Amino acid sequence: MDKLHSIVGGKSGHEVIGYDGIRRILPQKEPFIFLDRVLELDRNKRILCLKNISGNDPWFCGHFPTYAVLPGALVCEAIAQAAVILVMKSYPHLDRRIGMFSSIKARFLRAIVPGDQLLIESHLDKIYLNTPVPSGLIHGEARVNNERVIVAHMAFGMVDQEPEKQE
Repeated sequence: MDKLHSIVGGKSGHEVIGYDGIRRILPQKEPFIFLDRVLELDRNKRILCLKNISGNDPWFCGHFPTYAVLPGALVCEAIAQAAVILVMKSYPHLDRRIGMFSSIKARFLRAIVPGDQLLIESHLDKIYLNTPVPSGLIHGEARVNNERVIVAHMAFGMVDQEPEKQE
């Protein structure tokens, strides 16, 4: 794997998406967006994202009071959010959204603390589009300084798009 500073701009032929683009794609809203930038996106295959971990993030208030650690469930959510972007960019014609992740199997290998930069990578293993509930399988990992900190495997399902709410 290349060093972070050599891939921040993305590789030739790879799609790069900034934070505003991520906000437009994901159904989640702040403060529940756990990606800062898409560094690489190979449609139908994989996505590589960046998340900067700050001690000012709200989840550090009580987790833990004397030793700030990013909750592992939030890193699993970041891996899932990366997969959502990958699927939505790979299959833009779908009138569905990923509405649920299940069967999450994760290994937590090291604590993630303020000041860390997470590289989050998700791979699309299988997608089943011609079923009553389209679904798929992904695997992903998060790394800090090129060291794996979390490895996860997940299944997801797709639901009908919710109509836009009028304000």
